[in-house]
Amino acid sequence: MEAKQSLEVRQHNAITTARYEYTELQMDLFFYLLSQLRKENQDGIYRLSVKDLAEVTGKKQNHVQLKKATADMGSRVFEVQTKKSYKQIWMFQSVEYLDGEGTVAVKLSEDIRPYLFELKENFTSFQLYAALRLSSKYAKRIYSICSQWKDKGETPLLEITDLKRMLGVIDEKGNDKFKKISQLREWVLDVSVNQISTHTDLRIKYDLRKRGRSFELIKFLINRQTQAPQLTIAFESPMEDNKVAVCKRNLEQLKIIRPDLVQQILASPDLVAKVNRFVFDLRTEKVKATTNAGGLLLKTLGLV
Repeated sequence: MEAKQSLEVRQHNAITTARYEYTELQMDLFFYLLSQLRKENQDGIYRLSVKDLAEVTGKKQNHVQLKKATADMGSRVFEVQTKKSYKQIWMFQSVEYLDGEGTVAVKLSEDIRPYLFELKENFTSFQLYAALRLSSKYAKRIYSICSQWKDKGETPLLEITDLKRMLGVIDEKGNDKFKKISQLREWVLDVSVNQISTHTDLRIKYDLRKRGRSFELIKFLINRQTQAPQLTIAFESPMEDNKVAVCKRNLEQLKIIRPDLVQQILASPDLVAKVNRFVFDLRTEKVKATTNAGGLLLKTLGLV
């Protein structure tokens, strides 16, 4: 199939396929913000913990780097093309760095919020965590694209130039960073396939197609990894009530359901934090529990 296709046929894809270029740090901020979205948040303001971001990505950023990253993100435009219109959208209405708190208060623009909530519906907590741990900015973008199509097993056939524009490889002036297909393979496609297949719930490949003598089309083939983790990631929300909700789900998934134990744990902020930390360490393999993870947790908490 050589007809030009747009990913716009998917309902959750407007931001995924929008034309923009983010650095690795900006992609991390984007996915971390995505993990914090809550529909009950009416004012659109989200407080992002710099410490939590560093913890989940394994990378420390100073305030100078963060301020430059958010300033650039705020000034860049998402170009959303549908069959009916072309739309320019900005991400932030404001960004405030709270001195002494290690917190960034981000206010989303009204126009961007519906797209972000639609996009979030495609990701579990684990998938957002996985996206944050990818080191290639191209891998992060390709992972989000493939996540849109994981139920189909493949993306539609795409124009390579369209993919390059989505990834920011071709800029607004038409300059192409990787004109040769060998460069695109080496610096974008092969790196992304390796990272995504190694560190996420998806195993992907790409299929290049020629039109005449040149490679001009591409599709990604997608398989879900059978051992994809199911545990909720602890960074899901910095808000105390959500930490308790996350803790409750973690206890259920670890088969800790005895009412007195559950009530005792949920009533203690310290135990809630320890449960979520345990699950986080379990997911990142800092804690080894091949058989009875729930029993190990209760022992760690001193409850057995």
